[in-house]
Amino acid sequence: MSLLILSEADVERALPMADCIEVMADALAALARSESHNPLRFVVRPPRASGLLGLMPAHRTGDAAGYGLKAVVVEPSNPARGLDAHQGGVLLFDDLTGRPTALVNASAITAIRTAAVSAVATRLLARDPVDTLAILGAGVQARSHLEAMLAVRRFKRVRICARRPEGAARLAAESRERYSLDIEAAATAEAAVRGADVIVTATSSKTPVLARDWIAPGTHVNAVGSSIPTSVEIDGATMAAASLYVDRRESTLNESGDYLAAAREALVGPDDLLAELGELLTGQAAGRRSEDEITLFKSLGLAVEDLAAAQHAVTRARDLGLGRDVEF
Repeated sequence: MSLLILSEADVERALPMADCIEVMADALAALARSESHNPLRFVVRPPRASGLLGLMPAHRTGDAAGYGLKAVVVEPSNPARGLDAHQGGVLLFDDLTGRPTALVNASAITAIRTAAVSAVATRLLARDPVDTLAILGAGVQARSHLEAMLAVRRFKRVRICARRPEGAARLAAESRERYSLDIEAAATAEAAVRGADVIVTATSSKTPVLARDWIAPGTHVNAVGSSIPTSVEIDGATMAAASLYVDRRESTLNESGDYLAAAREALVGPDDLLAELGELLTGQAAGRRSEDEITLFKSLGLAVEDLAAAQHAVTRARDLGLGRDVEF
């Protein structure tokens, strides 16, 4: 029995952003049709460790049937070491026999699929045309989100702001060369956000980095960085003012620091979660209702996304001759 192992570089070649956007749309629609099983993630927080271990299992039926398990350590201090904060793998299992079939680098899967899901949300909810994109953060997710946003909307300019100004300046310079676009580092989060049509928050902040007063009517927000109850990027006033869309209600009610903080202030409740993205994709719910409406997609990341992304990467990797088969 052999196991295909895909490295970070293998995944980046086998899972281009444009492909992953469509794969994520399909996976979210399948979830809305009850074709997938996606339990809440299980998180291990050792009392003396600085990071945590997350376990994310999923199963899908139909043509893409199979099991997946992402095991990832989230280490907040890794960016200072030049490493992704997410380290781990996605293990795929055959649906019929349960045989392990592939081990896929989780850092690359997480970076690409998270941004691809935000692209699906932006395609569904953001106005078109647009002018300005604002990104708060300059790490792995900021970089991948810039690529994903440019895949679904034609922006004229991009403003990037990060806690470390040198990181924002470096990402802006690299991105200007890659995309031949007006991309600049902003001095403050407010300066980056004012007048933006689409905003991405991709930070590791535990306190809000985005304020309601900065957001123009009609803006779409992708809130990405906070995926645990103790991290918050979005202030309560923004959560209360925006039309809220999620990847999954159950995950939001149990895991989203942005939602839970606003709920503790009685600013939002379960009924304010208007729809899951999959419900928009399958026609079970409607999206943007007016040009002036502020829409907000609260991203948490789902195991069904990891499963679908890893499956696609494995299929393409075999076509391209990537990865390494080992006896297992």
